[in-house]
Amino acid sequence: MKNLSIKNILEVINGELLVGNKDYICKSYSKDTRTIKEGDCYIGIKGETFDGNMFWEQALENGASTVIVQNVDISTEKIEKWADKNIIKVKDTLEALYNIARYKRSLYDIPVIAITGSVGKTSTKDIVANVVSQKYKTLKTEGNNNNNIGLPFTILRMQDEEAAVLEMGMNHFGEISLLASIAKPTICVITNIGTSHIGNLGSRENILKAKLEILEGNKKDAVIINNDNDLLHKWYEENKENYNIRTYSINEKSDIIAKNISLKENSSDFTCNINGKEEKITVPVGGEHFVLNSLCAIAVGEVLGIEADKIKSGIESFELTKKRMDIIELQNGIKIINDAYNASLESMKASLKVLSEFKENRKIAVLGDMFELGDFAKELHKKVGEEVIKNNIDILIACGENSKYMAEVAKENMDSNNVYYLENKEDIESLLQKIAKPGDVILFKASNGMQFYKIAERMVELWQRKN
Repeated sequence: MKNLSIKNILEVINGELLVGNKDYICKSYSKDTRTIKEGDCYIGIKGETFDGNMFWEQALENGASTVIVQNVDISTEKIEKWADKNIIKVKDTLEALYNIARYKRSLYDIPVIAITGSVGKTSTKDIVANVVSQKYKTLKTEGNNNNNIGLPFTILRMQDEEAAVLEMGMNHFGEISLLASIAKPTICVITNIGTSHIGNLGSRENILKAKLEILEGNKKDAVIINNDNDLLHKWYEENKENYNIRTYSINEKSDIIAKNISLKENSSDFTCNINGKEEKITVPVGGEHFVLNSLCAIAVGEVLGIEADKIKSGIESFELTKKRMDIIELQNGIKIINDAYNASLESMKASLKVLSEFKENRKIAVLGDMFELGDFAKELHKKVGEEVIKNNIDILIACGENSKYMAEVAKENMDSNNVYYLENKEDIESLLQKIAKPGDVILFKASNGMQFYKIAERMVELWQRKN
């Protein structure tokens, strides 16, 4: 265990201890008074709509041992009231969080795998962490806590772990640079370069540039990339002499490559050479993109010297984070695919391809807007409509300001009676109750802000209750 004392914390955050014991050891950290545990160190974070610094007393009342706050006037009476606690005041609690996490990370000489990419970060993180955990006690990012707050709090959870798998997200330049400076990854993974956040960054080339910030904190042990991605392939060809790059792919010649791929509704099989041994792998989730995720996990496993049978076991036993390709089969014969946590053109393509694998079923796609596309919104939503046609989807239900462009394209190529455009997402539930039949497979996919995952959950609850 490498926990920090109040004295250690004060040294790295330039804070003022208003009251407390410098020898007190902080073992766990929190930013949420609702879930705080006995003995936690509470760090007040100011958000867009709230200021966590205002709840410092509530944190202490709920069991926190320590609070770190900014811009709060604390009276002498309050200090006397909480004389048995630790109260630290700083200029900037976010900077304090970053610096505490940096210090904590510096105490661990362990493999740290950082994963970024336009799509597939969370699912890749899940499968990589499961492979790494076959050899090492592994800390991983929970859910998608991959930003400037989630990542440092993840690092502060470190106790006796022997490895860490961390997800890194961004929507502007400089964000991954910050995360890399905190995490100091020893292995960097870039899953792909797509169109997510293109409205903020202006081009896919700029998205690549932003993702490559992950290398700034890297000790250059290894960089692992998806060689099937056009921009990453180009970058590899231009930089293979400058970095220790490991490549994985389905189509391009690479270090790790899948052969004999068999895609099924709920799983996939492929063969791959792992540490010089040909292995047959069964991925417990459908979709070609999960084959790519598995190849990435194999690449990480090889770099870490994990045995082939353990890599295989890690892939075949992993479980996805919820709301990502959750397939629920209901008693009425309807299958729901809840993949509505987030959406981009690339992830829409992947999800529609998975839906198309249900060849004996009527396929219904319930699709909503993709966010942060700026001037590219119309073009990219039209491309989703083209993917609906390409994958022979039977019924399209589109909802959202820009989803009308999906419907427009679909209507040009499908029976217009099978294309629905709804202005209000509240109408989706009633429409599905009218048109869904036993045997249908229904995909829900949209950016998280559309909250289509809630509609999927309601439909599951409704149909289960009826049956």
